[in-house]
Amino acid sequence: MHDLRALREHAGELRAAMRRRGQDQQLAPIIDRAVELDGDRRATIQAVEERKAARNALSQEVARRKKAGESADEAQASSRALGDEISTLEGELAASEGELRTLLLQLPNSVLDDVPSGGEENNRVVREWGTPRAAGGIAPHWETGERLGLFDLPRGAKIAGSGFIVFRGQGARLVRSLLNFMLDLHTGEHGYEETWVPVLANRAAMTGTSQLPKFEEDMYALSGDDLFLIPTAEVPLTNLYRDEMLLESDIPKSFAAYSPCFRREAGSHGKDTRGLLRVHEFDKVELVRYALPERSVEDLELLTGHAERVLQLLELPYRVVLLAAGDTGFASAKTYDLEVFAPGADKWLEVSSCSNFTDFQARRADIRYRPATGGKPAFVHTLNGSGVALPRIIAALLEHGLQADGSVLLPQALREYTRTDRLT
Repeated sequence: MHDLRALREHAGELRAAMRRRGQDQQLAPIIDRAVELDGDRRATIQAVEERKAARNALSQEVARRKKAGESADEAQASSRALGDEISTLEGELAASEGELRTLLLQLPNSVLDDVPSGGEENNRVVREWGTPRAAGGIAPHWETGERLGLFDLPRGAKIAGSGFIVFRGQGARLVRSLLNFMLDLHTGEHGYEETWVPVLANRAAMTGTSQLPKFEEDMYALSGDDLFLIPTAEVPLTNLYRDEMLLESDIPKSFAAYSPCFRREAGSHGKDTRGLLRVHEFDKVELVRYALPERSVEDLELLTGHAERVLQLLELPYRVVLLAAGDTGFASAKTYDLEVFAPGADKWLEVSSCSNFTDFQARRADIRYRPATGGKPAFVHTLNGSGVALPRIIAALLEHGLQADGSVLLPQALREYTRTDRLT
């Protein structure tokens, strides 16, 4: 959420930020209306304060007249009239503030200055690691997975519908091995606190991390309880300190958590539907950091490096892509996507997004800290990244590791977890 003072004093800059995302025509009317409402709100607050002051003066006058044995009827009537005006104005104020909040929740974050303007076509590869296996002649992962009995898509669909997976045998062990490997890496080498979080989140939590209200149609909801299945552990991890005041000495905080993730993928029907490329439930290890404002840019590089380390140890060639403004997520100020190459599918697969949200989520969730030097409390900066998501990693492992005899050679880092060097 954007700061009201910034909206009031720098509305032009906010319009320019939306223009960089390619959404100025859509969002400019919302900004204009928000500025108008903010002016009305402040005028109404002043009117309420003036009438309360006048009513207090009348109360003192009523008391003085009664003490002097004089009639106070006229002053009391005026006081009641002021009370009615105050009630009316406070109703108008509540309505204005409600509409203003609704509008502010529709405005995406402003991207950082080094993010390219424009849409997906302006995404920029900033570095690459490893040499992708040549495409052509490599069986796609869905054929290898079926042949080796690693996953069972038809029975997953029978149980829950298309886009749900049953991993079996060696495939189930591979899932468990990957999760343990990632958690051990992030907690043992990168210093994250391991957490185990609920897979359900309430509306306040989902709003705090910006899934709501914009992406409600993508969520699986338990309408009777107003709860949602989480799309990522980012939601509970970021909301751990919602509505709390931290000390500067508490920051940075860093958390790693495994969770299943649930997404309807509304609007993506027909895209990458083969095998494990696009599913409605998947497993992921998530990384979340709280940073001081002056450190969040540097912390994004650190967090991205932690996600990259997973891919390096899994021996999967990848590239790091800086997303352009129009392709950057709603709440993010800057995002790197990590993409691995799947030679059987012959495409780059996004397996992690690492983002700096600046104070955007913290404002919505009211996560602040008290500076060590004193002064006004400030909002923390939040960051997160997949460390990493499993289905596409498994797809890449099956395609990169496929051997001439039909087995799949596993990377050295996984073998102590799988207790084998290959899938057969």
